[in-house]
Amino acid sequence: MSVLYEMFDDRFRTGRCMNGDDRLEVLYTGCRWAEGPIYIPAWRHVVWSDIPNDRMLRWDEETGAVSVFRRNAGHTNGNTLDRQGRLVTCEQGNRRVTRTEHDGTVTVLADRWQGKRLNSPNDAAVRSDGSIWFSDPDFGITSDYEGYRADSEIGSNNVYRIDPATGEVALVADCFGAPNGLVFSADERQLFVSDTRAGVIRVFDVRDNGTLSEGRVFAEASTRDNARFDNLRFDDAGRLWAAAMDDGVHCYDPDGTLLGRLLVPESVANISWGGTKRNRLFITAETSLYSVVMGVTGTHPTGPGRRPWLDDTLR
Repeated sequence: MSVLYEMFDDRFRTGRCMNGDDRLEVLYTGCRWAEGPIYIPAWRHVVWSDIPNDRMLRWDEETGAVSVFRRNAGHTNGNTLDRQGRLVTCEQGNRRVTRTEHDGTVTVLADRWQGKRLNSPNDAAVRSDGSIWFSDPDFGITSDYEGYRADSEIGSNNVYRIDPATGEVALVADCFGAPNGLVFSADERQLFVSDTRAGVIRVFDVRDNGTLSEGRVFAEASTRDNARFDNLRFDDAGRLWAAAMDDGVHCYDPDGTLLGRLLVPESVANISWGGTKRNRLFITAETSLYSVVMGVTGTHPTGPGRRPWLDDTLR
C-alpha cells in the first residue's frame, strides 16, 4: 500500500488523485497547533496560523525560508484572499474578521452581530460578489489555549455573511454544533460547511438574495481514527477535499462517495491549494506545515471569474 494514499473507490485512481508525489514534504515543524494555510501568488508565500503561540508564519516557496509574518496576531485561525488579493483573517482571540490592506494596515470587517460580540471566527470564504462568509464556533472562548475564555454573548454557533456594500453582518445558518470550514461550489450555487462536533459536512443551496436553504448532510465522518471535519477545498473536477483530523485528508466525489484519503502523521487541521499550477496541496497538521504536489489541480481561492492580480501571476 502507498505510504500516502489509501483508495476506497477506483475513481480515486482513475481521476489522477494518486498521481504526483508519493510522500509528504515537511516544510516546517515547531508549531503548537497549526491552521489556516493560504498561498499568496503575488508573494509566492504560504501564510498560516500557529494559534496557541499567537503568531502567523510565512513560508517562502523560492527559498524555503520560514519567518514570522505577524506576532500578537489575535490567535488567528483561518485565512483566505478577497477579490483584490488582500488577506482576510479570522481572529479567534480578538473575536473578529479582519482584512490586511495592501499597505499592511488591518481593517476590521466584522466583530459583532446585532450588537453582540462574535464567539471566535474560524474560517472564511469570499464569493464573486465580494461578500465574505464566515463560521463562528466557540473554540476560542472555551479556554485560554486558543483565545480567551469567555461566555458567548450570542448563545449559539453560526455562519454569517458580510455584505460587500454596507458591511452589515447577517446570520445565514444556525443549525450547527460547531461550524468550521466552509467553501463554495464552482458555480457558487452551493455552500459546503463542516460541523466538527456533529461529524458531518452539510451543503446549502445559495439563494439569489444571499440567504441559504435549510441544507442537507453531504458526508459523515468515519468512525475510525477519531475522524472529525475541519476545513474544506475543491479541486477543478468538483471533488471535495476535507481536513479530517486524525483520519488524514478525505476526498469525496461530487455524489458524496468517499473516494480515498491522504495519510498524514499528525492530526490534520486545514488544507489549501497553491503553487504556480495550483496542484500543490498545503496541509497544516498539529505542529507542522506539509505539502504534496499532486496530479489534480485545486480551484482558485476566490472562486470563478477573472482576478488580474492572481491570473496574471499564474501564467
